[in-house]
Amino acid sequence: MGGAVVDDGPTGVKAPDGGWGWAVLAGCFVITGFSYAFPKAVSVFFKELIREFNVGYSDTAWISSILLAMLYGTGPLCSVLVNRFGCRPVMMVGGLFASLGMILASFATSILHIYICTGVITGLGLALNFQPSLIMLNRYFSEKRPLANGLAAAGSPVALCALSPLGQFLQGHYGWRGGFLILGGMLLNCCACGALMRPLLPPKKLQGEEEKAPVVEEKPQAKKKLLDFSVFKDRGFLIYTIAASVMVLGLFVPPVFVVNYAKILGNEDTKSALLLTILGFVDMFARPAAGLVAGTKWVRPRSVYLFSFAMIFNGVTDLVGSQANTYTGLVIFCIFFGLSYGMVGALQFEVLMAIVGTEKFSSAIGLVLLMEAIAVLVGPPGAGFLLDATKQYMYVFLLAGCEVTLSAFIIALGNFFFISKKQGDPEAKMEMAVTAAETEMLNRGNENGEGEEEPKENGKASSVKVEEDVNMVKEIGEEDNETSL
Repeated sequence: MGGAVVDDGPTGVKAPDGGWGWAVLAGCFVITGFSYAFPKAVSVFFKELIREFNVGYSDTAWISSILLAMLYGTGPLCSVLVNRFGCRPVMMVGGLFASLGMILASFATSILHIYICTGVITGLGLALNFQPSLIMLNRYFSEKRPLANGLAAAGSPVALCALSPLGQFLQGHYGWRGGFLILGGMLLNCCACGALMRPLLPPKKLQGEEEKAPVVEEKPQAKKKLLDFSVFKDRGFLIYTIAASVMVLGLFVPPVFVVNYAKILGNEDTKSALLLTILGFVDMFARPAAGLVAGTKWVRPRSVYLFSFAMIFNGVTDLVGSQANTYTGLVIFCIFFGLSYGMVGALQFEVLMAIVGTEKFSSAIGLVLLMEAIAVLVGPPGAGFLLDATKQYMYVFLLAGCEVTLSAFIIALGNFFFISKKQGDPEAKMEMAVTAAETEMLNRGNENGEGEEEPKENGKASSVKVEEDVNMVKEIGEEDNETSL
């Protein structure tokens, strides 16, 4: 069959939980770092841009806002492209867009040009890399998926700790234009990460067996949806989406305001900026640790409750931190915030994967990111308006803490009261049926005698019988789902 290989994640192929999956994890680590750290790292150049184009700080702040809005808001577009062309080509094109945007921005003659080049073009390029990398990670890891998610999420604080000092160095030696040009060249590494996303194919041995297997009349398969809206029928997905949107309203607020809060208390600029370094350093180790804990046998089936605990931890940290009025108090706040923030970052996509499954994850993540994009645009500006009205940072932290804590109760109580355990899971029944059929075939083989092969016609009949069993179980599972809804 001609054309590119679309990595649909073939059914029946077990996630390798290693092997080439570690290369996929390395690529996802780099992509996550660029995606989350780049909007913050670009802020290093804001003073030079203000001087160059004679604009205000609020004007330059739109660069980071547009970057984040593109990263989150283009989620459905990424889902459609991944479902149509596969992860690898989408990521490689995205890497070219991300690089091209920064290179074009280095020749900008107005702040509007930077909005379009850095905000829209680079933002779209990063979005086309971020979402597909998570989809591929989900396909390559199953048993070790919580740990893999934690390690990939650690790319964000690591990149932030590296890109911010690098940006200051580039600005000091080459100016903002030279810095943008060099950063654009660095973003070409996204293409290399995209090349690592090899489609997951069945083993050669399995492919050979399928070719030799007797031809069974197949039912015509429905055309794959480019964007599967059926995820909205899943109550777990709806509860997760509502909780995540409320969480994002307050989650990103404290890191934005904590440095200015420290300056208002009379601390030097360098000393105040050190708070973000402390937060990022703790975050760096919290994410893999949270992944390890989430992967344990007892915790993994209850990962949604661990996620809600991390959100409560983060919200309470904001509420208590609102009373900090000394530099020491802010340092303690950043330590606990980094720990809780890292736990949330490591678990948010792991929980979504567990709720919707591998098949629908590519559509689900796009729709969730779109909902979160609205909250991202509303959250920090809303906190800024509250600060202008009250002139008190305490109320900003209190608002953020209440929003994140509320989201924790939404997902925990919603999961506990409204999501019934799927005892009649059709996939589980199908696996049991196939296992029973295979056992029956083995027993028949033993009855014929060890070392004797069963006649081909019997083998053909058995394989047809297995096919009929599987189809029957699927129909039963679908009927069970309809009745349960």
